[in-house]
Amino acid sequence: MQSPLFAHTEAQTHERYALQNGYLLRVTVDGSEDILARKGSMVAYQGMVEFDGEYQHHGRRMARALTGEGLDLMRVSGRGTVYLANLAQHVHLVDVDYEGLTVDSAYVLALDSSLNWEVISVDSQYGISGTGKYQTVISGQGKVALMTSGQPLMLNVTPETYVNADADAVVAWSSGLNVQMQAQTHSSGVWRRRGGTGEGWELSFLGQGYALVQPSELLPPQNAVIGSGLAAQFGMGGSGAHGANQGNIFTN
Repeated sequence: MQSPLFAHTEAQTHERYALQNGYLLRVTVDGSEDILARKGSMVAYQGMVEFDGEYQHHGRRMARALTGEGLDLMRVSGRGTVYLANLAQHVHLVDVDYEGLTVDSAYVLALDSSLNWEVISVDSQYGISGTGKYQTVISGQGKVALMTSGQPLMLNVTPETYVNADADAVVAWSSGLNVQMQAQTHSSGVWRRRGGTGEGWELSFLGQGYALVQPSELLPPQNAVIGSGLAAQFGMGGSGAHGANQGNIFTN
């Protein structure tokens, strides 16, 4: 049998984490340390590899139930090679140091089991932005595999040059940054994604670190029907943009 497909063979590397291509992550488990991966993200594996549901203590279960934020993971153990992907999203490897990484949990593909994570509240307006009121902080030392819809932009934040980004396009940022949510317009239509500007709320990053932005937003098209009632008109509640459009992006 002959085909150009045979050019797409396994990546030959001794690295624990390696990109097979831009959309597929190759992870080697050797019995010394498990990895935690997004549930359902395994597309292939070789060797004696086991997959188990990851236990979450009561605090994490409560945080997820109350906020909708949190990592839904499986534990990968044994010896072998695992290939992970999610809806052909772009995969990126990040080395987390003790500064920490704050991320929307929907963009996490895998991480070292030695890393710690918890849900925190950020300066946000709940229900208005797809970014939400809560995010996940990952701390410790180890690797995290993130996903983006399209090729992302990494922005350098310094005390002299702070960064503003559409709240619905932000994927992650350095945990040491100060974060505020704001809108540039003061018009009465600001609650409807800034009236006629076509833009929603933005996150403002101050301090020293980095912010990762993807070329995709969470909210529906500007003229989409998002329900009726006062709550829906302001983008809140189950019939608002955030509540009524779950699953309209690749991250869900």
